[in-house]
Amino acid sequence: MNAPVQGNNVPRLEMRGISKSFGATPALDKVSLNVRAGEVHALIGENGAGKSTLMKILAGAISPDEGQILLDGRAFSPPNPMSARKAGIAMIYQELSLAPHLSVAANIMLGIEPSRRGLLDRRAMDRASTIIMQRLKRGDIPPGATVGRLPPASRQLVEIARSLATGCRLMILDEPTSSLGSEDASRLFSLLQELKGAGLAIVYISHFLEEIRQVADTFTVLRDGANAGAGSMAQASNDEIIRLMIGRQISTLYPRSPRKKLEPLLELAGLSGVDKPSGATLTLHRGEILGIAGLVGSGRTEMMRAIFGLDRVRSGTIRIGVCEGYATPEQRWRQGAGMLSEDRKNEGLASGMSVADNLCLPRLEILGPRGLVFPGRQEAQACKWISRMHIRCRGPSQPVASLSGGNQQKVALARLLYHDADLLLLDEPTRGIDVASKAQIYELIDALAAGTAGAGRPKAILIVSSYLPELLGICDRIAIMRRGRLGPARNAAALTDRQVMLEATGSE
Repeated sequence: MNAPVQGNNVPRLEMRGISKSFGATPALDKVSLNVRAGEVHALIGENGAGKSTLMKILAGAISPDEGQILLDGRAFSPPNPMSARKAGIAMIYQELSLAPHLSVAANIMLGIEPSRRGLLDRRAMDRASTIIMQRLKRGDIPPGATVGRLPPASRQLVEIARSLATGCRLMILDEPTSSLGSEDASRLFSLLQELKGAGLAIVYISHFLEEIRQVADTFTVLRDGANAGAGSMAQASNDEIIRLMIGRQISTLYPRSPRKKLEPLLELAGLSGVDKPSGATLTLHRGEILGIAGLVGSGRTEMMRAIFGLDRVRSGTIRIGVCEGYATPEQRWRQGAGMLSEDRKNEGLASGMSVADNLCLPRLEILGPRGLVFPGRQEAQACKWISRMHIRCRGPSQPVASLSGGNQQKVALARLLYHDADLLLLDEPTRGIDVASKAQIYELIDALAAGTAGAGRPKAILIVSSYLPELLGICDRIAIMRRGRLGPARNAAALTDRQVMLEATGSE
């Protein structure tokens, strides 16, 4: 590669008029992006807006149909990811691309292993990886540790260390905090500021506007595969960025319609699982949204799974409507309860099946007599919910795995509504989806609790979320779980995010 052009006015990265189509479907239409050295640039857009395609082109994974890329002022056209990596471009995906069975040193030096007389020089590998980890202020992670046994935050640092070992000049981070707690995320933000100060150019992709505002200097918004706007983060409001993303103004991100608290639909008394929860007690009413806050690993998901019959219950009672006792998931469906799993990929959807199949799985009896499924009836039901939920897809027969994350989540939610469940157990319902899709889901949840969603009487909604603004914005009451123990449910309007976090961490 040619030597970089020197000068403060030359961006580290310029992408000019990048276009890409897959068959007859355009993914990018003359997109431009500029990122300077020593800058964190946020790339923002809905799921399916073209962010991933644009970054895959930059990383050499796919080729553009037209357009030009300049790196430090020189034309750049990577034929494959290895060429992009050698040119100093590091792509750190949401699903980390590490070898879990190898050591920290082996992962960091992968592809650039030092050797002596034709043999791998493991001591040199350990020294080099130790120096890089010390630069990242994590010299406590030993070079010989097996990567698969490290916590998520440490594995992410190993991936960043690997990019630095190859002479990274431009780092792309895709949803880097999706599996991190607040403390680890804060450490990551501090690290990015140090890397920025060292002259790296950083492209930061995230659905959390609060963290984008905290870490980014500038931004570019993509909408439907084209540039929708760009500018300085300091001069743009969240409302303006959301308007650019979705092409219209929204009145409020967290709507709150009048809700009427009706009869209890879920009652827990001393519920204990094999490990967690421990003695959980709560009452949830029709027409109410009750949020469960807490740190990752506090037992929130275990409680939801125990309620729905996915995990074994050791003691305590569960009452759903008039039905009391333990049950299987199939029985819970019949009792009017539906659950949205936090693990959309492995548990939430049947990824090998179509949108229509996923929507209609829990309630096949209305699609035909005696176990038969009439395709016309299934298609009609699927089309109704695709329209009502604003699911962006080619049609009911499209494989659900090919949809964006936000649209997959809408399919999973639509399945609960198609089944006409009265009790909705929502575990991280907006994880990994864009702000525009979040706004639509918040509107839907609000309408379901208020009984204005056209889906029968008001629903009772129990929601687990690690995103405190979400809980405080949409919930009527919030209960905090810590180390398997559930605290009392309190009025959400009387709580602050700081207070919730202090109690969740045991620092109150």
